[in-house]
Amino acid sequence: MIHNDTLRSIRFMLDVNDVGIANLFSLGGLDVPLRDVDGYLRKEDDPLFLECPDDAMGSFLDGLVAHRRGKRADAPTPPRELRVTNNTVLKKLRVAFELKDSDIVTLMDEAGFRVSKPELSALFRHADHPNFRTCGDQFLRNFMKSLTARVRA
Repeated sequence: MIHNDTLRSIRFMLDVNDVGIANLFSLGGLDVPLRDVDGYLRKEDDPLFLECPDDAMGSFLDGLVAHRRGKRADAPTPPRELRVTNNTVLKKLRVAFELKDSDIVTLMDEAGFRVSKPELSALFRHADHPNFRTCGDQFLRNFMKSLTARVRA
């Protein structure tokens, strides 16, 4: 999924404005000007559209985790991921919203997308693990749609 789509979805999910999104970037350790945040949230056909890079998306997700769960003073800063994939987004959302495997299975059922626990665990494995499975755009989109319905309810 394109990072900009993910940002727009999370913005809608949390019902925050551009300043709130910029604050989440800051919590993740990256100061992003409001002008750039505005560009990230625009549609691809808009002349002011800016593509959200991996490092910005990683910072945003780290900031979301810190915002939702609190930032531990004794915890080391998580290492920056060079490439943010759908699997990374899924993992960070799982941590931020404190979801268990059973919660995710329920969310996916509510979205009309059946997934078993073993299939789900394959999405959370390390990329070099033999049972690793790539998280597809459709899976992430359905997950975020169902999570949004739960958060906004």
